[in-house]
Amino acid sequence: MGGVFAVLTPIIILAILVLIALNCIKIVPQANAWIVEAFGQYKETWNAGLHFKIPVVYRIVKRVSLKEQVADFEPQPVITKDNVTMMVDSVVFFAIFDPKSFAYGVERPIAAIENLSATTLRNIIGSMTLDETLTSRDEINSKITVILDEATDKWGIKVNRVEVKNIQPPRSIQDAMEKQMKAEREKREAILTAEGKKQSAITLAEGEKEAAILRADAAKEQKIREAQGEAEALLAVQKAKAEAIRLINEADPSQKYLALRSFEAAETMANGQSTKIIVPSEIANLAGTLTAVTEAVRKE
Repeated sequence: MGGVFAVLTPIIILAILVLIALNCIKIVPQANAWIVEAFGQYKETWNAGLHFKIPVVYRIVKRVSLKEQVADFEPQPVITKDNVTMMVDSVVFFAIFDPKSFAYGVERPIAAIENLSATTLRNIIGSMTLDETLTSRDEINSKITVILDEATDKWGIKVNRVEVKNIQPPRSIQDAMEKQMKAEREKREAILTAEGKKQSAITLAEGEKEAAILRADAAKEQKIREAQGEAEALLAVQKAKAEAIRLINEADPSQKYLALRSFEAAETMANGQSTKIIVPSEIANLAGTLTAVTEAVRKE
């Protein structure tokens, strides 16, 4: 029995030593840092990689993530410059750049950031009116980011940005704002309707003006063409008469023919219903002679 125990004892001791050795080997993941103390005092900060922990002497007191983190805080009551109480909630994006300061700088750092954020929001919004608060969200975000970043440097925390998520005025203020927005929409609608009617009337008037101009131009063109036609007709008649006279002159007509044409012209003028012709006595005396001449020409 004693021989068996003597054989197992070294094996057990070896196994214990292996377990202790394995327990002393520590691997820190990427984007992490571990705070190590020796006999209750800060010893060092382990970054990502393989490390050896001395048993009993070394103690890992805090594991810190170096990734960017998000802290979403509950809505906080805030009073504006014009004494309007509203609820405002914010989101803080931060990262730890100094694990030692983060571990030893402040107790419960997230709670500290929340309280500091609420206090800063009250100070910033307290200097603004309600309208300024609702329209200056980017300005509020910038101011609170700068203030929190400066205040958290000694805690090893870098505040990258702060976003104000919701700003909730009292219900009465919301109702008044909704009525105002409704009135503004109705005003814009009325203005757009009036502009549309005005544009339509202008377009219609311009169309009627152009139509009137086109009708006047058409009437003018018609009169011009009619006048040109009448002028061309008169010119053609006059040319025909001139041509007839020219032909007669070239033919050297006899006195009998001329007397006959004069008699025919007088006869034509006498056929008018309202035409009165006063015939001189000399012409009357020649009537018989003209008749005789006419008969003679016809016989020829």
